[in-house]
Amino acid sequence: MTNYREILRLDSLGINKVNIAASCSCSRNTVATVLQKAEENNLNYPLPNDLSDKQLSEILFPPSELKPSYKMPDYEYIHREMAKSGVTLTLLWLEYCDACRESSELPYQSTQFNKYYNDYLSVTNATMHINHKPGEILQVDWAGDVAYVVNTDTGELIPAYVFVSSLPYSGYSYVEAFFSMEQESWINAHVNAFKYYGGITRIIQCDNLKTGVDKHTRNEVVLNKSYQEMAEHYGTAIIPCRVRKPKDKAHAEGTVGIISTYILAAIRNQQFLSLTELNESVKERLEIFNNKPFQKKDGSRFAAFLEEKLFLLPLPLRQFELSKWKIATVGPNYHISIDNQNYSVPYEYIKHKVDVRITKNVIEVFFDGNRICSHPRLYGRFGQYSTVESHMPSNHQKYVSWNADRFIKWAEKIGENTTFIIRFFLGRYKVEQQGYKSCMALLKLADKYSVERLETACTKVLTYTLTPEYKNIQIILQTGQDKINESNIVQTQSSGTEHFSFTRGAEYYKRSED
Repeated sequence: MTNYREILRLDSLGINKVNIAASCSCSRNTVATVLQKAEENNLNYPLPNDLSDKQLSEILFPPSELKPSYKMPDYEYIHREMAKSGVTLTLLWLEYCDACRESSELPYQSTQFNKYYNDYLSVTNATMHINHKPGEILQVDWAGDVAYVVNTDTGELIPAYVFVSSLPYSGYSYVEAFFSMEQESWINAHVNAFKYYGGITRIIQCDNLKTGVDKHTRNEVVLNKSYQEMAEHYGTAIIPCRVRKPKDKAHAEGTVGIISTYILAAIRNQQFLSLTELNESVKERLEIFNNKPFQKKDGSRFAAFLEEKLFLLPLPLRQFELSKWKIATVGPNYHISIDNQNYSVPYEYIKHKVDVRITKNVIEVFFDGNRICSHPRLYGRFGQYSTVESHMPSNHQKYVSWNADRFIKWAEKIGENTTFIIRFFLGRYKVEQQGYKSCMALLKLADKYSVERLETACTKVLTYTLTPEYKNIQIILQTGQDKINESNIVQTQSSGTEHFSFTRGAEYYKRSED
């Protein structure tokens, strides 16, 4: 499906229709049609937040509009005919139109006819020299050769992978080494490259590596979410090369080879004890490389870059912050778990799958492309909860105003043993709030049975166990066991002779006077 939202975004950045078509894997005519439809419907980027991709598609192309079916030309035949003397592409298009009319089929217009022929030439490995415009493209790649850092504890050689970026117009390059080629290193390399250049190109051309491109087929290009997010932050477009077509970014491939010789080969005999030390040496060689005079023309890469820099887009005020995306399921307690920490989600989404964007400081939750909540990211001990009151069902919100101090102060008015059990209820859960329900239920027993009886029941249950349950105390009060204990204690204290079975008093032995 054509990504209409991305077409509108790239057009707002000033990208021409050819490059938009390449980025979105569609024809230039499709791009023109989408932009025309958007103008007719007064749609401008940025689009409203509540406008989904499906709604956008229906606005631009209502279901009632049926697309006509066109006859695809035989470009293999056309290519053979073009090799003949005097045959032009316009002549072949006119012949193609005549053939379509005879068979009652719709022909393509000349622009589309020519575009498909150029695509055919690309597939057949035809090449041509490309004159790059200043500030238009940044080509990026990983170098095939690696550098090494010495482990100071074991003496082991740790490989360091080298990121290379180059501006084709000037040849000005940026190089940096990383311990991995994972997504974090890939994104950080781009951020550092933009900072080094002091600006941004309108297009980034990369290979089809997994950290950048999730899927690249003939009909569809799906970029990695974090990579796409970085492009949107910097206001640039990412156009991956065709699969297994290194000629699409020949300049970067050539720069990689030159840098491998000029920088990596030059430092091959040096020993580096840290990645910082390695990158300092790489930076020194890079400065020499960029300032070295050209062999076949005047000037240097740096001199040419000073002209190109004027055409670069400005850097945003805030540097891009790397994010990770995960899919989570909202639990029955309306929380999701991310890295063993828990974050609340509106309870209406219980049992739904949500997309979670994770940054260093923020957790954002999305459902069907719409953000439904966000939280400051939790660090420290596992099992912490970040709960927003408005996310709770109404019958749960009544507990929010309560806290541990309030329960303890209430229990202290009842008695020492009641306070002990309340503290136990609050402390036996990983999350304090999980004990609130038990505390509330226990203290409410005083309304039904009296404060004195509740304290007595708590005293009695602690003679049985040091891990009491609410149910134990409730049963003692229901069966009246707290009262039985009181009467026995009073009787024992008054008699003091509980070890005798029967005792006669002095009155029994007193003789009568008559």
